[in-house]
Amino acid sequence: MKKLKFFVAVAALFMAFNSFAQKADSLYVVSNYDKSEYFIEMRDGVKLYTIVYTPKDASKSYPMLMNRTCYNVQGFNDFKLRTPNPYLIEAGYILVYQDVRGRYMSEGTFDNMRPNISGNNPKNKKDIDESSDTYDTVDWLVKNIKNNNGRVGIYGISYPGFYSAASLPDAHPALKAVSPQAPIADFFFDDFHHHGAFLQSYLPAFAVFGYQKDSLTKRTWFGEEMMRFFGQRVVDGYDFNLELGPLKNATDKYHYDNFFWQQVVEHPNYDEFWQKRNLLPHLKDIKPAVMVVGGWYDAEDLYGPLSIHKTIEHNDPSAKSTIVMGPWTHGGWARERGKQTVNHIYFGDSISTFFQKNMEKVFFDYYLKDEGEMNLPEAYVFDTGLKQWEKYDEWPPKNVKPITFTFREDGKLLMDQPVDPDVSFDYISDPAKPVPYRSTTEGLTFTPRNFITDDQRQASRRPDVLTFKTDTLDKDVTIAGEILADLVVSMTGTDADFIVKLIDVYPNDHEDYEHNPENIRMGGYQQLVRHEVFRGRFRNSYEHPEPFEPGVPSHVTVPLQDILHTFKQGHRIMIQIHSTWFPYIDRNPQKYVDNIYKADEEDFIKSTIRVYGSSTVQAGGDLPFVTLPALN
Repeated sequence: MKKLKFFVAVAALFMAFNSFAQKADSLYVVSNYDKSEYFIEMRDGVKLYTIVYTPKDASKSYPMLMNRTCYNVQGFNDFKLRTPNPYLIEAGYILVYQDVRGRYMSEGTFDNMRPNISGNNPKNKKDIDESSDTYDTVDWLVKNIKNNNGRVGIYGISYPGFYSAASLPDAHPALKAVSPQAPIADFFFDDFHHHGAFLQSYLPAFAVFGYQKDSLTKRTWFGEEMMRFFGQRVVDGYDFNLELGPLKNATDKYHYDNFFWQQVVEHPNYDEFWQKRNLLPHLKDIKPAVMVVGGWYDAEDLYGPLSIHKTIEHNDPSAKSTIVMGPWTHGGWARERGKQTVNHIYFGDSISTFFQKNMEKVFFDYYLKDEGEMNLPEAYVFDTGLKQWEKYDEWPPKNVKPITFTFREDGKLLMDQPVDPDVSFDYISDPAKPVPYRSTTEGLTFTPRNFITDDQRQASRRPDVLTFKTDTLDKDVTIAGEILADLVVSMTGTDADFIVKLIDVYPNDHEDYEHNPENIRMGGYQQLVRHEVFRGRFRNSYEHPEPFEPGVPSHVTVPLQDILHTFKQGHRIMIQIHSTWFPYIDRNPQKYVDNIYKADEEDFIKSTIRVYGSSTVQAGGDLPFVTLPALN
């Protein structure tokens, strides 16, 4: 019975994945909205299940606000209405929720990150993708739903954020405002992978995405595979995953009948399968207004919002495009918790409400209702060090001078000083004893979050973690924009991962936060600010990996993505480098094998890894990523 209750709780978490939201007042919804259900026919004859809530007041017309999801629109049914923003409900919108193709009550076959077909609209085209399904839905809605004003907006968080972004290429003329929130852009670089490295913490997630249903249903159909994980009591996720052994054991024990897992296993490199699922090349000639939303502490989808916004701005600088980045984890802006914290770090009060009222509502009201003024800057971003909102005319800001960090002996980190090619630093990386990604014990997680601002003192004490820090800062240092680590490395093995972390070291006399447990001391706290992993085999090409030659120095370029963080006077800046971070990231065997998903136990070896003093980390501004491995 305990196992069943635990599974029900976990299943409920997955089913709520598309909400990331607070419930609207049920009495208000019942009193002011009517619900209808439709099966809207797409151009190929497949019908998609759609719920529509229409304001009872028929004396005026309303714009439509749509959410397309693979997570079951029944979460929006029976007036248990969820939106990213309760203020939009009260403002008067026709609210539309749709199961995407192949999910729950919609017909057809489901495809993860279904490839876009450029030039596929208008409706006389016959091929289908997520853009065409959105186009056909919008076309039907504006022609058939009473009292609509002919304008449609779309929003979504996480996977629904991808569906929102996927509506942008060849958009329907009535689609006027699109808000991709924590969107996936490319599964090889965010969500299930980070630069080709697999997020082992995602192992249970495949149960949600790796099955085709055999009939229309309002109920979950992947419970059996979920029980394979959550039907057992796991107190320590680190030990659980280590005892699992090589990833091929996950195939045999858990995902032997999962089509998406098999696709991942058979495509370990950035081949055509992944390349055609990259949405970014299709973001051209964008007509709707766009507001991309993300969280600085999103461990799943940080690449997506930043890359989508930058791509739109690069391809069409005249596009109506705004980016909002706040102090949230994945989707945290959609619910108000009063005090905004990420694990042990406090950022302020009512930050999500501020976003909902002053950014999201302003955006949709202006473009869908002609109400208010469009006073949003291109970038509305939160400084996670000063803990305040900032506005920029462009992002990344181009007038910010990057800081170059260089490494010295005795763990010294210098700013804007020349490199010292005569020094080097080495550590022994052992896949049998990988660096934990948490400072505390954590059980099985769907997607981990608390580690994202975790104290790194436990890592600093390990011999397989290189740690460098500045002297105490005599003035504030702000990093705004991109971060790029250019490492020069060698090893005794033939492959390795490289985790690079940027850390804010608090003064020893820093006050404790009242929301934290008694044992969490902020004096000397080493707060993780930004991190990224890079699988070394992809240093020259994501599509064509290659081994390292033992003992021969090689360049490995690690893009850490953007930040806006002020390291305050009295703090220190720290950088850590290591090669395991488990079980957030899967283990690299460190002996080159063609496919890590099929590696054997004996392939996992110790390796002495050397980082040379000619390495640098550039932080801030708009860096030209010309050194990144080639993408087709």
